[in-house]
Amino acid sequence: MIYHLAEEADWQQARRDGSYTRSTRGVSLEEEGFIHASSAEQWPVVRSRFYADVSGPLVLLHIDEARLTSEVVHEVGDPATGETFPHVYGPIDVDAVVDTTVLPPPHA
Repeated sequence: MIYHLAEEADWQQARRDGSYTRSTRGVSLEEEGFIHASSAEQWPVVRSRFYADVSGPLVLLHIDEARLTSEVVHEVGDPATGETFPHVYGPIDVDAVVDTTVLPPPHA
């Protein structure tokens, strides 16, 4: 299982379109070339580091890698530590999202 933090509007658009195509906050898959994802241990750190100022709720996508049609590559995300992160090289199929968790704003 891998995870991706999505803004509510982006996730709702993906549900209408059948696939999710945002790489990260404010950046599309087309612009970045892949979609950033995290392990269960990594996503809370990603949230606090990159989404702390988001005023609305976020949606945590629970993604079953086996159900994706796009390739997942675990690549070094932080050269200083060597920590790897899963990168999805293509759209995330809505059918591969097996669960979602709505996360309230950090200061709610």
